[in-house]
Amino acid sequence: MDIQVLIRKLVSYGVQTGLVPEEDVIYTTNRLLELFELDELEERDNVTMREDELEEVLKGMLDYAYEKGILKENSVVYRDLFDTKIMGMLMPRPSEVIRHFHELYEQVSPEAATDYYYKLSRDSDYIRRYRICKDMKWVAPTKYGDLDITINLSKPEKDPKAIAAAKLAKQAGYPKCLLCRENEGYAGHANHPARQTHRLIPMDFEGHQWFMQYSPYTYYNEHCILLNSLHVPMKVCRATFENLLNFVDYLPHYFLGSNADLPIVGGSILSHDHYQGGHYTFAMEKAPIEETFNIEGFDNVTVGRVKWPMSVIRAASSNKQDLINFAVHVLDAWRGYSDASVDILAESDGQPHNTITPIARV
Repeated sequence: MDIQVLIRKLVSYGVQTGLVPEEDVIYTTNRLLELFELDELEERDNVTMREDELEEVLKGMLDYAYEKGILKENSVVYRDLFDTKIMGMLMPRPSEVIRHFHELYEQVSPEAATDYYYKLSRDSDYIRRYRICKDMKWVAPTKYGDLDITINLSKPEKDPKAIAAAKLAKQAGYPKCLLCRENEGYAGHANHPARQTHRLIPMDFEGHQWFMQYSPYTYYNEHCILLNSLHVPMKVCRATFENLLNFVDYLPHYFLGSNADLPIVGGSILSHDHYQGGHYTFAMEKAPIEETFNIEGFDNVTVGRVKWPMSVIRAASSNKQDLINFAVHVLDAWRGYSDASVDILAESDGQPHNTITPIARV
C-alpha cells in the first residue's frame, strides 16, 4: 500500500472508532498530508480499515517516513515517537475529552464515562493493544487461591542509539517526570516518550486537584493511574486514605491503591505522588479471612487477617471517617514497630523500614 492509501485508511479508522467526527475528515487528512510532506490527496477509491490493521498501517507509514528522510532513525524509540505523532493527528482536544467524560458520568453512569475514556485510550494507540497481547498471563492454583501470574513482554527496551542520544541530550526539567500533567500532548524525545495521544481527566478531592490517566502498558483491565497535580514525593499518610476512599466513592466500580512510599519495599516513581487502580478483582480480594479482631475504639470497623503469603489486614466499615481513622492507627503503630528477635527493625541508620500499601474498594 502506498502512502496515499495508508492516509485514507487511517482517516477511515478514525471515523469508525469515533476519534474523527465526519466534520473533521478533511481537516485531519490535510494534517496527515502535511506530516508526510505531501501536497495533495490523490483520487482513489474509498477504503475502509479494520481495527486489527492499525499496527500494519502505522508500520507502512513509518517505513515510508524513514525512506523519505522524514523519520531520522529507524529504531523502536524513534518509531514510537513518530507513530504517536501520527495518531495525535486524530485526537480530540483535552477539553473535548473532559467534557464528554463528564456528560456520560452525569447523564448515564460512571461506568459509561470510563468505558468511553478507556476505549479512546485504546483506539488512539495510547494503550498499545497489539503489544500488550504479547504479555504472558496465566492463573496458578495455590493454597492461597488462584494467583494471577504475568510476564510483561510489551514495553519495549531502549535501543543503543536512543540510549546514546539520551546521554548526550540536554537534561531538561520539562516535564519533570513521566507522571506530570505537562506530559499531555508532549512530543517527547529519545529520553522521554511521546504523549500526543495522552489525555487526562481532572478530579477534585478535599479541595485539591488530581488527574486520572490510563497506563500505556496495562497490567490488568482498565489499569489507571491517579496523579497529583503537583510534582511532590509519594507519602503514605492520612491524606492517602482520604484520597483512595474519595476516588472509589466517585468511581465505585474501580479499586485504587497506593504503592509503598519506601524504595526498599517496591518499585515505583517515588518523586511524584500517585496511586494505581482499575476495573479488576485481584486474588487477594477474594482470599478468605483467617481470624477476626475487635479493636478498641473502632467498634464500627470489622477487622480480619487475610489468608495470604504476606501480612494483610482487611478492614471494612460503612463509615468512611472511621475507616480512615483505623487506617491511620495501623500505620502509626507499624511505622515505629520493632522486634529484634525476628529481625524487624523500624529503622536503621536513620532510614525507615516500615510502611504499608493500602488498597481501597467498595
